[in-house]
Amino acid sequence: MPIRILMPALSPTMTEGTLARWLKGEGDAVEPGDIVAEVETDKATMEIEAVDEGVLGRILVPEGTEGVAINTPIAVLVGEGESAEAIAEAPPPAAPAASPAAAPSPGGNGAPPAPQPAERLFASPLARRMAAQAGIDLASLSGSGPRGRIVKRDIEAALAKADAAPAPGPAAAPPAPRAPEAPPAPGSGVVAVPNTGMRKTIARRLAESKQTVPHFYLTVDCDIDALLKTRKELNARSDAYRLSVNDFIVKAAALALRKTPEANASWTDAATLRYERVDIAVAVAVEGGLVTPVVRDADNKGLAEISAEMADFAARARDGKLKPEEYRGGGFSVSNLGMYGVREFAAVINPPQAGILAVGAGEKRPAVRDGALAIATMMSCTLSGDHRAIDGAIGARFLAAFKGLVEDPLTMLL
Repeated sequence: MPIRILMPALSPTMTEGTLARWLKGEGDAVEPGDIVAEVETDKATMEIEAVDEGVLGRILVPEGTEGVAINTPIAVLVGEGESAEAIAEAPPPAAPAASPAAAPSPGGNGAPPAPQPAERLFASPLARRMAAQAGIDLASLSGSGPRGRIVKRDIEAALAKADAAPAPGPAAAPPAPRAPEAPPAPGSGVVAVPNTGMRKTIARRLAESKQTVPHFYLTVDCDIDALLKTRKELNARSDAYRLSVNDFIVKAAALALRKTPEANASWTDAATLRYERVDIAVAVAVEGGLVTPVVRDADNKGLAEISAEMADFAARARDGKLKPEEYRGGGFSVSNLGMYGVREFAAVINPPQAGILAVGAGEKRPAVRDGALAIATMMSCTLSGDHRAIDGAIGARFLAAFKGLVEDPLTMLL
């Protein structure tokens, strides 16, 4: 009997993905454990592994298809002696079971799932969320997904239909149709770069953050000459590690959060969540955007361990090989642009976190030491805080603790 290969849910929050590439073609033999395709989510490219053996009889979803909902059939395996005609006999996938509502967790979007109607309607989680936001009754729609499931494109079609409908009332004229966005003409000097799933997610989340989160900003200047000296001495002791300034920053931020637990928080309408663990999400630039792998229990890890973990994260992030659990969560973020020569900047908060520390370059500046003018290597750091969860005084205490650790780095080793 033919077996349908379904689009898997590669993380608990995944509702759809882009089928980036097929690694097996029609007619190829497939063994359990073989990688048959690659799927691009908003954060990484992940592999689909076969769990059954057979021959790839037919590919149902071509490469490059975006918005493929989880549990959608993407290909069919046939057994030995079976023909392609038998594919029509492949049993349809079982409808996914409804999952219970979960409490918000650090790094998640914190939004409760849409309420289930009394009569069961088959709709993807993304479609339910879009319908709820737009005030669309799911019962009024016909689904175009597997077994009549309502998916993202059905909601978009309903919205387009509503936009095109004339306004009520005899005096109201129907709105002019919106012209489709035409690609730039050849020779116009404009190149259209298609937005990846990652780019779209970054745009959506950061626009939502700036629109809904009341940001406030606090900046402190840190003298890092002692840190640079300590780093040089520690790196000279062993070839087993290579500490960076950023490793010290992650450690200092983690210890400062331990000293200021009120800053290790998230806002919800019901309560302010304060995290007992100190998990630091660190921004890593990749092609087309950035990801934020999380250093778990960073306050309890040594500098060498943090350094090794970050080097591994950065290498796999640039190859698109991070696992979903490695970039989900985190109660606080660090974004360092000092290596690009940026003196100072303010970062956008990554909800549901309530804080992100933006770190600038260390540079020689005039400074006062022991009452006399001197030259010091100074580094400007700006905290962006969610004023709903963190007050200015809490942010100031966090920065004071952070500055103290950075300027006396031996205290991080105690």
